Amino acid sequence: PAPAVPQTAEEKPGAAFQAKESSRTIEGASFKLKPFRVPTGPNTRPHLTAAVIADPHAEALLRYEWRQTVGFTPRDFARVLAQEVPHLLVVESVTGGPWAGEVREPGEDLRALLAWCSERGTRTVFWHTGGDVAEFREVASLFEYVFTALPEALPAWRSAHPRAGVLRYAIQPRVHNPLPLAGGRFDRVLTLAELLPEHLTYPDLLTSYRWPKGVSVPPGTEPWRLAEIAACATPIGSLPDDRRAHAAMRQAYAEGTMTERLDDFLEAIGLPAARATLHVSVIVPPTGDLERALAQLAGQAGVRQAVLLAPDGDVAAKRAGELLPGSVDVVARTADPRLSTGGALNRALDLCEGDLVAVMDSRDLYGEHYLSDLSRAFLYTTADVVGKASYYAYLEDAGAALLRQPGAEHAYLPEITGGTLLARRTVLRGLGIADVAEGWDEVLMRQCRADNIRVFSSDRFGYVRVRREDASLLASARLVEYGPAIPHAMA
Repeated sequence: PAPAVPQTAEEKPGAAFQAKESSRTIEGASFKLKPFRVPTGPNTRPHLTAAVIADPHAEALLRYEWRQTVGFTPRDFARVLAQEVPHLLVVESVTGGPWAGEVREPGEDLRALLAWCSERGTRTVFWHTGGDVAEFREVASLFEYVFTALPEALPAWRSAHPRAGVLRYAIQPRVHNPLPLAGGRFDRVLTLAELLPEHLTYPDLLTSYRWPKGVSVPPGTEPWRLAEIAACATPIGSLPDDRRAHAAMRQAYAEGTMTERLDDFLEAIGLPAARATLHVSVIVPPTGDLERALAQLAGQAGVRQAVLLAPDGDVAAKRAGELLPGSVDVVARTADPRLSTGGALNRALDLCEGDLVAVMDSRDLYGEHYLSDLSRAFLYTTADVVGKASYYAYLEDAGAALLRQPGAEHAYLPEITGGTLLARRTVLRGLGIADVAEGWDEVLMRQCRADNIRVFSSDRFGYVRVRREDASLLASARLVEYGPAIPHAMA
């Protein structure tokens, strides 16, 4: 686990869980940077309350998964926990703080805490995250459940405890994400030792993860550390590459988040794991090649519903049934030629049932990870509308690949382009889509600004806007090359 933060009995672990160090020293030179602000919420499962004794690393992983009570000590736990009786108690094999001695050699204080929990029906879990199993067998025997972050230790735990399982470290989207530091990145590749000096607290490590142009890591670096760095979109290796870093971030999330790990954990101890879903309804407007749109939609993950607007709704429904997975509910309607593009989209919006609504323009190109990458932003932002302000484009007449608004990534911005719109359905319905033939997305963005709806621009990858010509693109983009945009856009 991450190095412990020294704490006295008077200090409350997690009471001020924020990055504080505003400087770093590299080869004798001091650099100033603005610390990453650790978010205070929201919580994934607000119906659950957990009392947690953990080192700062584990606390950061768990604190957004439920209402979390920390900071109680052997002297005041009965008073603190009585204010909101927890559903479960999680005690890590901590190396610091007021409970560390009790975890190493259980005494009256820990036994009193566990008895208090037993009297109130609070489930108790010991979480082994490091050290020899033999060192913690005695304390673990006092708990109802034992979980280990080390899969190789599970056989030993199963021989020592009747209810043993695995709860590995995983990235926590609320803190391991591509949200950048103010001021951008340090234009240099650092070694892991330079990036993470031992004196830093875990919240300060979250600042360091985001700081350099890249990180060179030694063999044997813990997989969870590599995943945390990659999830912050920081390139790993001596030759930084944004496309490879984007793919590595996706892989870090694909290996599992703490939210997903805790789904299984809660089920194992008999507590409800229910949480909000991010199912997507996709609207395909009647603006291009439906066949291509269906082919691109077929490979997207997380789609529960496709709302198709086509010249012939029956033909579109039949073709969608042939091309889309059976798990996708298809709603096809014959487009009303009297309606503008915006008016048709607004009608389609009424048919959507997903938590999120996407608009995918059949003229454009979408990578297979497009929707899963884009919807991930809802795990770590407080935005109601997500999309891309920076993206690649291809102008067919000129044969030119462009990059629009370079640098407008991973930020709250005034607007995104309509072909990348992904929004919370309830919010989008409240806003409505204007009945206009052109520029419906611009009108929608103005409405978002007027209503203080937060709009977030994600990364520039996974999407290519395709037009024969587009003067507005030329005004806000730079030329990448004369040639296709796909090799640059797809990661």
